[in-house]
Amino acid sequence: MGIFGTKGTKDTDAQVDAIERRRYWMEGEDMIVDMSTPYVEHIDEGEDMVLNMGPQHPSTHGVLRLELVVDGEIVKRCYPHIGYLHRCFEKHAENLPYPEVIPFCDRLDYMAGMNQDHGYVLAVEKLLQPKLPERVEYIRVICAELNRVASHLVALGTFGQDSGAITPFLWCFRDREKILDLFEWLSGARMLYNYIWIGGVACDLPSGWIDKCREFLDYFQPKLVNLDGLLAFNKIFIERTANVGVISGEDAIANGWSGPNLRASGINWDLRRNDTYGIYDRFEFDVVVGMGDHGPLGSCWERYYMRVRECRESAKIVRQAMDQLPDGDVHEALPKRVKLPKGEVYGRTESPKGELGFYIVSDGTGQPFRCKARSPSYCHVSGMDPICHGAFIADVIMVLGSLDVVLGEIDR
Repeated sequence: MGIFGTKGTKDTDAQVDAIERRRYWMEGEDMIVDMSTPYVEHIDEGEDMVLNMGPQHPSTHGVLRLELVVDGEIVKRCYPHIGYLHRCFEKHAENLPYPEVIPFCDRLDYMAGMNQDHGYVLAVEKLLQPKLPERVEYIRVICAELNRVASHLVALGTFGQDSGAITPFLWCFRDREKILDLFEWLSGARMLYNYIWIGGVACDLPSGWIDKCREFLDYFQPKLVNLDGLLAFNKIFIERTANVGVISGEDAIANGWSGPNLRASGINWDLRRNDTYGIYDRFEFDVVVGMGDHGPLGSCWERYYMRVRECRESAKIVRQAMDQLPDGDVHEALPKRVKLPKGEVYGRTESPKGELGFYIVSDGTGQPFRCKARSPSYCHVSGMDPICHGAFIADVIMVLGSLDVVLGEIDR
């Protein structure tokens, strides 16, 4: 069988050349094209073709179009086009009181609304300086880590589906539903929570909620072992992902990558440990980094398996937070009216996608003079071009899926 799947045909010179070019790319030789020249100069008339690759449907809550310059099956350039459904988060924030911005944060990365709210609220509290009850701090950590697991389950399941595996998708969404049930019980919503507030949380944990959370963790952690056997260590999946979309740690840093995508390239950097916030310094957990067991660091496989391992660490943090959870009133520090002193602040947290930052400028009124969101997905999708050089067209799907981008925080 030829490399394009034509049964009984012999590889042509062009196909052999494509294999050699891919081999050089994988071994770290010179780039196929010169990155310093405009992409139109890379198009060889009569040989190259420009293809548009989705997803482009508005139901992605933002539009991403990948413009590929291809030579046969080989990708020479990959240009992400974004911004067609700009949601104007930052301008909305500058025209609303500080507490009313929180529901818009939920809609940035709608797979991890608790983490988005947590990041924004911590940035505001840097200027407001309220004295938070201990119980609030622990509840926030529990919610943030549970939402990290839920977000990673979406990434794992959909990436499996991108590679042609349907069962992991069903397993991951089945388990994610159990987390959403806990959040619905807690906040009344399944995706857009508006639960973590400035100075506290919307309400205390319901009676019996902690017991149900422990029950979920007891159920969930063995399921990750089953998922490993089905997908992560599946021979076909490894061959499909272990040498695809490779990026070095230095190049990942240069592209502004963070979170699991950066750590998959061997960089030990996690804001919960390296620039700790809240009460994360009270918990024992490992910052997982790429292993290189199945090919080079920084591959699609490493980015996938990073999220599996992080689910285990988040479960450890949640258990510790529940064991240490103190009593107290979660509303005692809630301000009746939020009015920040004049100044500016940048707060950053470790969201499931990476470093989530909020830059806020206060003019002393009850709403931000300037609010800027730094989204990790924006940086990750911008790094697709260099790591797609020399890849097959089908590999572009794997690269995009492994980055776990959400268009809501890109097209903000």
